Amino acid sequence: MEIPYIVETRPDTGLHNGKLGIWLFLASEVMLFGALFSTYIILRVGAPEWPHGELSVLLGAINTVILISSSVTMVMAWASLKMNDWGTHRLYLVATFALAALFLVNKYFEYSEHLGKGEGPWHSTFFAIYFTLTGLHGLHIVGGMVVMAYLLGPGAKMWKKNPDQFANRIEATGLYWHFVDLVWIFLFPVLYLL
Repeated sequence: MEIPYIVETRPDTGLHNGKLGIWLFLASEVMLFGALFSTYIILRVGAPEWPHGELSVLLGAINTVILISSSVTMVMAWASLKMNDWGTHRLYLVATFALAALFLVNKYFEYSEHLGKGEGPWHSTFFAIYFTLTGLHGLHIVGGMVVMAYLLGPGAKMWKKNPDQFANRIEATGLYWHFVDLVWIFLFPVLYLL
């Protein structure tokens, strides 16, 4: 059975189909990252010693500011659409994309530094979990950037023929993006500060 796309909210859920779908997807993502965080806790509690100070707190803090800023620009992109301001929407969406790219550039330099010292996932349990958690998070950043690039490029045509549906897609992208940022809000203190 095919579920038709509905711009209006559904009476049974109070959500439009796209929003319901993204919430279900995010629930599965919470389980994925929850399992990884649980693994981290089990490994850390069971370890006789756990390294501290292996990661640059400054770089982690800068990346935190970058991602929080990108959440703000994502909200502003969606809010601009709701006010029928296409140009401002595009500026904010490009800013979100650029901040995501800046995050990945910082992560590249951080990875390069550790790999250059031979501190890869094979080096210790700490670096194995560090690269697993931050690598998976980085893949989610790339996934968000792919969706944003589509909505800035060929997907932007939808705005002219169905602006409500396009705004709903930006909203769903924003929900995903906030989830990615929230994961980092947990990763930063767990890996960099504790």
